[in-house]
Amino acid sequence: MPFDGAPGAFNAITDVPGIAVGLTTINEGNVRTGVTAIVPRADEAAMRPVWAGIHRFNGNGEMTGSHWIEDGGYVNGPICITNTHSVGIVHHAAVRWMIRRYPRFASDHLWAMPVVAETYDGTVSDINGQHVTEAHALAALDGARSGPMAEGNVGGGTGMIAYEFKAGTGTASRMVSVDGMSGTIGVLVQANHGRRDQFTVRGVPVGAHLRHDLLFPRERGSIIGVIATDLPILPHQLRRVARRGALGIGRGGTYGGNGSGDLFLAISTANPMELPGKAPALWRLEALDDDRFDPIYLAVIEAVEEAVLNAMLAAEDTPTLKPPGKTVRALKAAELVALLRRFGRVAG
Repeated sequence: MPFDGAPGAFNAITDVPGIAVGLTTINEGNVRTGVTAIVPRADEAAMRPVWAGIHRFNGNGEMTGSHWIEDGGYVNGPICITNTHSVGIVHHAAVRWMIRRYPRFASDHLWAMPVVAETYDGTVSDINGQHVTEAHALAALDGARSGPMAEGNVGGGTGMIAYEFKAGTGTASRMVSVDGMSGTIGVLVQANHGRRDQFTVRGVPVGAHLRHDLLFPRERGSIIGVIATDLPILPHQLRRVARRGALGIGRGGTYGGNGSGDLFLAISTANPMELPGKAPALWRLEALDDDRFDPIYLAVIEAVEEAVLNAMLAAEDTPTLKPPGKTVRALKAAELVALLRRFGRVAG
């Protein structure tokens, strides 16, 4: 399938140096859920924040720490994604993981504020049973690695649905060049949004043609998108980068329904900073000029668009819990490619 832009070696958020991802998947009986953990600066022993900006396209969802990200402009800790009713236990676990990992919690008056975001998986999983435990979240954090990563029915995306197809965890990356400066844009999504009627791929109204196994009379999901880069981008600029995540999912056809929590977080690992109390009185930072951002915006849109499709194409058929007796079908690659070929989007 032809996509625009040049992906990195793994076509994943882990193409950004220092970014590691861990996944805990629970698939037992009527429980199909999990935790996705993104660890910035995973190769560094000391705790140092990363610059950040957020965008709320539609706010029917949760992303903890968002108020301080807006005010302070940075993320201080890991970023986790899970199901709606497990935000509390995952936050608790992430704080414990930070206290164990970083010695300064024992010597200084530090406070931990990890980011935990969610989407709803109650259609295929016993969400009210709150089956995610502290151990599950710690396993995802401890298991965070660079390199290629699994997609589809894994991690926090295990029970998620997009455009009435099975979806879940997806990732993609793009290499960019800005006035001779090379950088990487990496995206990870937990895709749980959209109705079949809206579904569009490369301009083709796929949802109007693939009408089998419909599920919902209205949109009932959300999407969390995490955008990472090693380019020097400041918080006010990262907010604009995060905003382009909405254009990325818009390419897939969603309009961001009232019931959808469409939340995007953008982080930059450039310009290493120290924690409050250890930082110098005067910061010296590098930042890209605003007029150079167009290639970055385009790369974000391309990577988000592909990450959603990667989540759907890697997913597997999953039986429903509510209502019982149905199956959430995965999007079949052969079926999609045949339709794109019919509309001239794929050669042959």
